[in-house]
Amino acid sequence: MDRIDVCLIALRRILRAAELHGKELAQSAGMTPVQLRVIQIIAETGSSTGTTIAKRMHVAPATVTAMIDKLERAGHVRRQSNPVDRRQTLITLTDQGVSALSRAPDALQQRFATDFERLPDWEQAMMVSVLERVASMLDAAEAETDRGAVLFPGEL
Repeated sequence: MDRIDVCLIALRRILRAAELHGKELAQSAGMTPVQLRVIQIIAETGSSTGTTIAKRMHVAPATVTAMIDKLERAGHVRRQSNPVDRRQTLITLTDQGVSALSRAPDALQQRFATDFERLPDWEQAMMVSVLERVASMLDAAEAETDRGAVLFPGEL
């Protein structure tokens, strides 16, 4: 098998892992990987603003607003006025959101991060370089600002 075939198979395996994780998450917690990441960010602090979530996820605030709308309709989060600064709206988890978070499998990017952090520094740098090159070769550079740090090819 030549190198291009090996590369294409590896890319297909990455996409398949993301797809399978998305299906597992939908079955166990009833949400997408992107929605899970929003809930995780809120859970870390107890409450958050849409702007803070957008910055953490490296996406546009309008994208997060749409995610929060979906999560609110599903009963996972609620919006409330910030008692300290009424100009801000805080997003908090509902009991249903906490329950969904507890049922969710480890996020694919969390598993990746755990293994990645175990690698020596030189190997981490090499992987970053190679993945940036692959993204560039696939012309994904423009989509990078819209997609954020989530290993799932859909939704955003």
